[in-house]
Amino acid sequence: MNTENPLFAVGDIPISPPTIMAPMAGITDAPFRRMIRQNGCALVCTEMLSANALYQNSGKTLNMMNHGQAEKPVSVQIFGAKPHMMATAASMVEQAGADIVDINFGCSVKKVMKTGAGAALMKDLNAAGAVIAAVRRTVSVPVTIKIRTGWDDSGKDALALSQMAQDLGVDAVCVHPRTVQQRFSGIADWSVIGRVKDRVSIPVIGNGDIRHAVDALEMMRQTGCDAVMVGRAAMGNPWIFAQIRALIEGRPAPEPDLEMRFCAMRNYANLMCSVYGEVHACRLMRSRLGWLLKGLPQASAFRQAVTQIAGLDEVCALLDGYQRLLSEDFRSTRASTNSMIKSA
Repeated sequence: MNTENPLFAVGDIPISPPTIMAPMAGITDAPFRRMIRQNGCALVCTEMLSANALYQNSGKTLNMMNHGQAEKPVSVQIFGAKPHMMATAASMVEQAGADIVDINFGCSVKKVMKTGAGAALMKDLNAAGAVIAAVRRTVSVPVTIKIRTGWDDSGKDALALSQMAQDLGVDAVCVHPRTVQQRFSGIADWSVIGRVKDRVSIPVIGNGDIRHAVDALEMMRQTGCDAVMVGRAAMGNPWIFAQIRALIEGRPAPEPDLEMRFCAMRNYANLMCSVYGEVHACRLMRSRLGWLLKGLPQASAFRQAVTQIAGLDEVCALLDGYQRLLSEDFRSTRASTNSMIKSA
């Protein structure tokens, strides 16, 4: 890929820069997606949704697929093993306004695989093909799949499924090159992404072990993938997408200053309250605000204090106090450094 002038699209949907937020259960809900979009990510994904739950009209799952204009374009990921249920779920997702329908073939959680869904489908190409075909003939929006290396480290499962998916009309494939048994441990074998890229002509998205912006460019260089998908690294660094874009465009990656960090936390708190209501949002933020403290000094005290919050005013007061504390420490350190320089 020409990283100086990247051109990437899923079907007829341009994705620029070629950056995607990975779907993550319990994380990539509407407030998080909106924050990520505001910080430069070109495509966000919902949490993984059960086709069976959508088929049964589960209120909780129906709410999870809802999204707003500020998140677009948005991909909605579904999982399941029964073609007719997957087709119905895909249709529901399309009618709800999804720009892309993504089928999960990579989830290695036991309760998902016990139903024959997720990574279990990589063991049975006939069943996987039936799911893909049912979804593809049901919806008119682009369809993508997310896969793993497979059930061993040879990569043969990923290659076979990718080729079949292309033949069935899938618009792009995302490869997380870890085996099912690895889950999220060990090292992602990026060479599998490159091998899939060599095998198919549809766009290939690389995922796995992108911890810093430079990793994204290195993955693209090594594998030739068309786009990168970032997962857990974005939890503590939502600015990673703007950093990746800067590097692609030949600019230095911008580092968020203190003001940017606290602005993001306040904005996230407001987004949470607007989506969930203040009471429920505060319960969720007791753990979630800590994601954005990565690398900040004295964060443990703030994490402890935030476990007691019950209202948005308390959140704002804690953030104001913590920001003042860090600002004073910064000014004190700078004054001390200046004094040392002058006396040297």
